Amino acid sequence: MLHKILKIVAAILSVLGIVFLGRIIARGDDEIKAAALAGDTAIVDPIAIVAYITLGLVLLFVVVFVVKNLFTNTAGLKNTLIGVGAFVAVLIISYMLSGGDPMQYKMQDGFATEGQSQLVGAGLTAFYILIIVAAVAMIFSGVKKVISK
Repeated sequence: MLHKILKIVAAILSVLGIVFLGRIIARGDDEIKAAALAGDTAIVDPIAIVAYITLGLVLLFVVVFVVKNLFTNTAGLKNTLIGVGAFVAVLIISYMLSGGDPMQYKMQDGFATEGQSQLVGAGLTAFYILIIVAAVAMIFSGVKKVISK
C-alpha cells in the first residue's frame, strides 16, 4: 500500500518537474535572467518548490527508516550510539583544545566574539582530528588487506 502511494507521489512530482522545466526552457535564458534582475522569480519558483518537496520527502523517509532500523536491530543501535559518542567526544576535545582568538574578526553584524572564535577553532580542530582518524583507518585497512593475502 505504502509502495503504491510512494510511486504515485513520485510520478506526480516527476510530471510537475518536467512541466515546470519545459516552461523554463520555453522562456529562454535571457528572459529569465532579465526577470530575475528585476526581482521576478515566478518562472523558477514552481520547480524550486517541487525540488524542496522532493528533498523534504527523501529526508523524512531516510530519518524514519534509519530510526526504525535502529530500534529493530539492537546490535546496530549499540554501534550507532558508540559512533555518536565518539563523535561527541571529538567535538568536546576539540572545543577544549581551541582557545578564543584575541584578534577581532569583522562579520556582517559587527565583530566576532571570543566564543564565536572558539567555536570556529573547535570546528577546524574537529575537522583535522577526523581527517587524521579517517586517513589512519584507510591506511590500517589497506595494510591489513595486504597482510591477509
